[in-house]
Amino acid sequence: MEPASPSMPTKYARFLVGRERTVEANRHLGWLLAFVAGAINAGGFLAVHKYTSHVTGMVSAVADHLVLGHLQLVVDAAVAVLAFLLGAMCCAILVNFARRKAMASEYALPLLLESALILCFGLMGAWLSTYEGLLVPFTVVLLCFIMGLQNATVTKLSGAVIRTTHMTGIVTDLGIELGKLIYWNTDRTSAHPVRADRDRLKVLAGLLLAFLLGGLSGAFGFKQFGYGFTVPVAVLLAVISLVPAWDDLGGQR
Repeated sequence: MEPASPSMPTKYARFLVGRERTVEANRHLGWLLAFVAGAINAGGFLAVHKYTSHVTGMVSAVADHLVLGHLQLVVDAAVAVLAFLLGAMCCAILVNFARRKAMASEYALPLLLESALILCFGLMGAWLSTYEGLLVPFTVVLLCFIMGLQNATVTKLSGAVIRTTHMTGIVTDLGIELGKLIYWNTDRTSAHPVRADRDRLKVLAGLLLAFLLGGLSGAFGFKQFGYGFTVPVAVLLAVISLVPAWDDLGGQR
């Protein structure tokens, strides 16, 4: 008896986070993770009034508070930057470990960890909110770690082509392509005429739109359901990541 062929959702999960990468898969996963980042960033802001994916602002805060003599705030901002850094380091360790073992879940492992940490934020947030001194530092450190983990994952699998946790570079590149679309080099003697890359425009606009929609969903979800809004986000990441992990388990058996 022949084994049953994989279902469409299973095929799509392998397409999204499988070890073998394609340009189209990177784009689809980038749009999905930009949505997740927008949701967590916006929901996290409503929880603790701090954005946790903006490392530039955190580093600037270190400088500002240091000059103003606010040493406690210097420590807070520095710890947030360190948490983002550790998240990126953790991603590299997981991916390199999976590569060494030739695992199918090379990129699924960081996303599985991210889904668990998002769920942890959701489950513990309501409890920590009763302890005002613990809620902000715990949440900021956890969410910065998550953002660093996710950003490094997308950076590695796309060869640093796609970023999902911050939109500064996305909007800059989008502006460049739009500028080339409006006014492109018509000099026929030029060996390399400058023209807008419409395909790249689609990717960049999709990332920006996905982050915005994620932010709207996260803000609305937190306003309506509190920390419970994280549960469907965590489940979504877990579902797409479990398929390659299950493939590894099946291979070991």
